[in-house]
Amino acid sequence: MVRETNKYFKFDWITIILFLLLVGFGWLNILSASHTGDTIDYFNFSQPYGKQLIFILLTFGLIVIILSIEAKFYERFSSIIYIISMLSLVGLFLFGKNVNGATSWYAIGGMTLQPSEFAKAATALAVAKYVSDLNTDIKRLKDQIQTFIIIVIPAFLVLLQNDTGSTVVYAAFFFVLYREGLPKIYLNLVVIAILLSVLSLKFGAIITSIVSIILIIAYHFLSKKKPPILQSLFMLIMCIGLAVGVKFFYQSILQPHQQDRISLWLRLEKDPVKLEQMKKTFAYNLNESEKAISSGGVTGRGFLEGTRTTGKFVPEQHTDYIFSTVGEEWGFLGSALVVIIFVLLIIRILHLAELQKSQFSRVYGYGVAAIIFMHFLINIGMVMGLIPTIGIPLPMFSYGGSGLWAFTILLFIFIKLDSNKINEW
Repeated sequence: MVRETNKYFKFDWITIILFLLLVGFGWLNILSASHTGDTIDYFNFSQPYGKQLIFILLTFGLIVIILSIEAKFYERFSSIIYIISMLSLVGLFLFGKNVNGATSWYAIGGMTLQPSEFAKAATALAVAKYVSDLNTDIKRLKDQIQTFIIIVIPAFLVLLQNDTGSTVVYAAFFFVLYREGLPKIYLNLVVIAILLSVLSLKFGAIITSIVSIILIIAYHFLSKKKPPILQSLFMLIMCIGLAVGVKFFYQSILQPHQQDRISLWLRLEKDPVKLEQMKKTFAYNLNESEKAISSGGVTGRGFLEGTRTTGKFVPEQHTDYIFSTVGEEWGFLGSALVVIIFVLLIIRILHLAELQKSQFSRVYGYGVAAIIFMHFLINIGMVMGLIPTIGIPLPMFSYGGSGLWAFTILLFIFIKLDSNKINEW
């Protein structure tokens, strides 16, 4: 009997189970963070937990559709999907709804849809398609520039919508390109740029420039393989330009509330009275989040028993600050469990990506892992005060239909591609 391998699909149930654990546990915490009384009506669709339940039920239909489509469809039509996604971002400037200062939503009846969430999956597909093309060599400057353009276009459109958090996520594609052979010099440049930016904001452009001059002169004369003088001079000009540019960007381009959040993070404000006022105004969410997490102790206060959660001390707790609910009600053990599930999911995706026979599937798999990792890192770091507050959801966990569906699409396209690897040659 001839076996029809093209009809044989094997889905990775470990990844699916990890996804379901995050979605289910996330809903329990949304319920805790949003219920308003002693009696809970699980089907009260006027409350966030009721709406999220609808989103979750619709997600299962979305999963069926994604897994029913032929795997090659996602590769063949990746460019069209990307173009449609970019048009949806452009359309926001004409038809978008402004929420909390960001024009990132389409209002559809009583619901809102955030296309920037779906643009991440579209960009991952487009990057995978371009990098896996036979004529593309990521080590060539021309192909590097074209790949960067694919990534920068959605990032720039999202930035214009005043959605800084979603913009930062596009830096995740650096890890994808690095895996595919992007020269190491880019990694060095990114690290240097971050260090110079922080130094410039913390100590000023002049001091940062002086430090750069000393280090580059020392590198030029002490290096075993002395670089050309023009190369050292170019590095010096770039470092000074970055130091001055970052300071200018901070003072003249960023919104006042964005400046204050960075100022609080780096402790730039010297006036104790103004600093205290900034903490009350811009760090209120963070302070209440930290109090909620610390009050949970080792084992937590128990499900629906968190006093700071039920008292609504943490604004937007069911969205960006959902992890503070975990910390208070489930304690260190529950928080550690959530972190472990996320880490296992990311590792599993990377493992499956390495097993792919096609470069397209591998690159896309790395894109999925990188995007989830960036969201996970920024959200938990933000909630714990390790990085500035920029507003970004915890994948599969925070409240919101757009976020849940976008991550579902992102992840299950890869699950479909992985299931089809037996048919790849």
